[in-house]
Amino acid sequence: MPDAIFAEPRLAEIYDPLDPDRSDLDAYAAMADEFGARSVLDIGCGTGTLACLLAERGLEVTAIDPALASLAVARRKPGADRVRWRHADAARLPPLQVDLAVMTGNVAQVFVADEEWAAVLRAVRRALGSAGRLVFESRDPARQAWREWTRDRTYRRVFVPDAGPVQTWTDLTGVEQNLVSFQTTFVFERDGTVLTSDSTLRFRGRAELADSLAAAGLVVEEVRDAPDRPGREFVFIARRRRPDEALATGG
Repeated sequence: MPDAIFAEPRLAEIYDPLDPDRSDLDAYAAMADEFGARSVLDIGCGTGTLACLLAERGLEVTAIDPALASLAVARRKPGADRVRWRHADAARLPPLQVDLAVMTGNVAQVFVADEEWAAVLRAVRRALGSAGRLVFESRDPARQAWREWTRDRTYRRVFVPDAGPVQTWTDLTGVEQNLVSFQTTFVFERDGTVLTSDSTLRFRGRAELADSLAAAGLVVEEVRDAPDRPGREFVFIARRRRPDEALATGG
């Protein structure tokens, strides 16, 4: 089940106003141009910002997400009519062939179980055309980003159109090996409603990610930095392994 921040309608409606700067998506739009992609699969599209951006640039975009509330927001955005929206699980993609598949933000880290992550990668491989690529980001566990997920560092009070002032903050609730759990709180001042969203992310190292891609029949072409978060993220670029290529792990 998707986290409440994406699945609860009242929280999905304020997701974009609380995080209006999506300059992190510029790198994905640039890579779509760099790789000459004409068709894109946006996995875990959320409220659809990237999907609409790419569609308005003339790309054929299929966007999937398991959260109906987020998709409802996405479908109202400019350019949304040019996107094929699908309410679907990432491991059960509809039949398609694309030039580029992407997972932005924390999407790749929400698949905490090895079996779940492997199923997603296999589904992506089937969806890629012969020259297609998968691009996704994952936080470098060595940076221990979760140390910053405390109320004093994350507290904000934001005025949201139609919703009024909203207070929000994040509390770290658990770290167990490579699983990090946290709770985000939202206080709607107009009526006093308090909603929370509990999340868990899997922090995989670079070699572990490369091995998982290889096991799914994907080859790592390159691992880049996130331009807006240097040294904090792995940005993996992978493609389908050709029949004549040997299995390589630990990239």
